[in-house]
Amino acid sequence: MTQLESARVGVVTEAMHLVARTEGVPPEALRASVAEGTAVVPLNIKHKNVHPVGIGRGLTIKVNANIGTSEDQVDIDVELAKLRAAIDAKAHTIMDLSTGGDITQARRAIIKNCSVPVGTVPIYQAVIEAVRAHGGIIHLTPDLIFGAVEAHARDGVDFMTIHAGVTLKALELLRAQGRITDIVSRGGAFLATWMLHHKRENPFFEEFDRLLSVAREYDITLSLGDGLRPGSIADATDRAQIHELLTLGELTQKAWDAGVQVIIEGPGHIPLDQVEAQVILEKKLCGGAPFYVLGPLVTDVAAGYDHIAGAIGGALAGMAGADFLCYVTPAEHLKLPSIEDVKEGVIATRIAAHAGDIARGHKGAIERDLEMSKARKNLDWNKQISLSIDPSKARAYRSSSKPSSEDACTMCGKFCAIKIVRDYFRS
Repeated sequence: MTQLESARVGVVTEAMHLVARTEGVPPEALRASVAEGTAVVPLNIKHKNVHPVGIGRGLTIKVNANIGTSEDQVDIDVELAKLRAAIDAKAHTIMDLSTGGDITQARRAIIKNCSVPVGTVPIYQAVIEAVRAHGGIIHLTPDLIFGAVEAHARDGVDFMTIHAGVTLKALELLRAQGRITDIVSRGGAFLATWMLHHKRENPFFEEFDRLLSVAREYDITLSLGDGLRPGSIADATDRAQIHELLTLGELTQKAWDAGVQVIIEGPGHIPLDQVEAQVILEKKLCGGAPFYVLGPLVTDVAAGYDHIAGAIGGALAGMAGADFLCYVTPAEHLKLPSIEDVKEGVIATRIAAHAGDIARGHKGAIERDLEMSKARKNLDWNKQISLSIDPSKARAYRSSSKPSSEDACTMCGKFCAIKIVRDYFRS
């Protein structure tokens, strides 16, 4: 049985027990959330030596890091170094988005060396194999698509991005309304190209039951992708995007009926004033399924600093109820991220997730901040560093600028406000 099927018959699986212990929640409460689809535990039955992660209602907001090769950079060792950097920075999940070199080898190496759940986008491999073998995306076939899904499942992938909501009807809306950036999702663009050329429906949508059969066999969590997500602020919350979300809501119910866990992916580029509405819409239209957002990016002009734009949007989305934040790195829109970019992206997104948890009243998050405040009042520098989200950077800053007094820092020195007031109160 899948995690969802087990939960429905009252069974708290070993994975649920581990997640509940990590989260500090009652196992029965987690089981109930998994049973109704408002929480998921992505865990392929073939993926061994992985610590289960829970995503959804009643749980802390999780952070995903994307890594993977490209046509221009195919060094798997570098991607494994990024994997280590992401895990060291405490990413909760990893997605392999490899499109260059030996994609199968990259995926297997990442799964083998990864202690957290792994996600992939099978359509990437299907398209790249069609291009390499036959010269173009138009030579893609449904069998190639589902062959890639099955291959990823057999290798132990825990969750998969599936762009099943990119339908012919949605493309009609997209074409009729016009957009500044059209389609920015790579998977969405691949499928749209094939669909428009062949004048055929999206195989993921048309043969969704075939997908569910594979997902249920391996207990894959489907991350129903937003292939029509807005790639610019001006395109946010348009008819094509909402039509896709409506479709994903219908497919969510089909997946649940088949015993398959579901996450819903969301935008993308969204202005601040629309972020909360996006979360409310997803929860309403998709039955409360966990919401997985890219950022969201709240401005289009932060090139080089998109991790900050994404963290701003992520914190607001988390406060509104988003469950899962896909990191954005400083390299977004510019290049494949470096090892340092990966770390920066994870840390920025973890800050956003933590801020969201505080706003949602999460006891553990609030207590951690309270402990930091007490450490600051006590001028306990070691404890301040240990409580920070990135202790190594905090320690490096402290060490690089030695104060004349050990109980102060070089910003204020003897004029430290906390020290002055504390000494005055003691006198």
